[in-house]
Amino acid sequence: MSNTKINGIVLSESNVGDFDKMLTILTPNLGKISCVAKGARRPKSALLAGTQIFSFGEYLVYKGSQTYHINSVEPIEVFYNLRIDLDKLEYAVHINKIVQDVTHENQNCYRILQLLLNTLYTISETDKNLDMVLGVFKLRLLCISGFTPQIQECTNCKEKEELTYFSIKDNGLKCKVCGKQDTSAIAISQSALNAIKYTVTAPPKKLYSFNLKDEALEEFKLVTKIFFNEKLEKEY
Repeated sequence: MSNTKINGIVLSESNVGDFDKMLTILTPNLGKISCVAKGARRPKSALLAGTQIFSFGEYLVYKGSQTYHINSVEPIEVFYNLRIDLDKLEYAVHINKIVQDVTHENQNCYRILQLLLNTLYTISETDKNLDMVLGVFKLRLLCISGFTPQIQECTNCKEKEELTYFSIKDNGLKCKVCGKQDTSAIAISQSALNAIKYTVTAPPKKLYSFNLKDEALEEFKLVTKIFFNEKLEKEY
């Protein structure tokens, strides 16, 4: 059994026996995998820090008959602030649940893992509005998953000006005329429009480098929530 080094983040942990853990770890190339961490619950275990939920690290593993086994771990980031702030923890757990729903074993999850790490870092280390962070995460995840909305022109008439509606049914922006005829379309301000366009196109490391307030934030929250639930066919 050869050992393999992988980077990954712990999505879930459960107790097994007296001192062991069963982990679900999201990795860039192997997708979501199950790992046994022998003795990880012992107080002096070298695996203790790196086998907690939201711990990101470098794991030395080998493949057993049904699951992976962890030999060692070098923690890289444990997102400590998520564990001491209940509001931040609530949003992190919600995002974690979504990631577990959309990822599978043997799936290339590099972009999803990158998005998850950037999102958890933003929640943990900044004071960004948590609803805005959640909206950005959902919209960007849809783009990664193949549901990128049309943001350059009206999805109906191809008009490029006065794009003041977002159509849930037609997956993108609509002009004022076409939007009024679409019962699934949500009216949005210029600020919300800019936030949607930025979220779709921004470099990963700069994804959260903007702010929204008041009505624009409410519009952005509404669009991303309904669009996300519609495409994933599930009420989050």
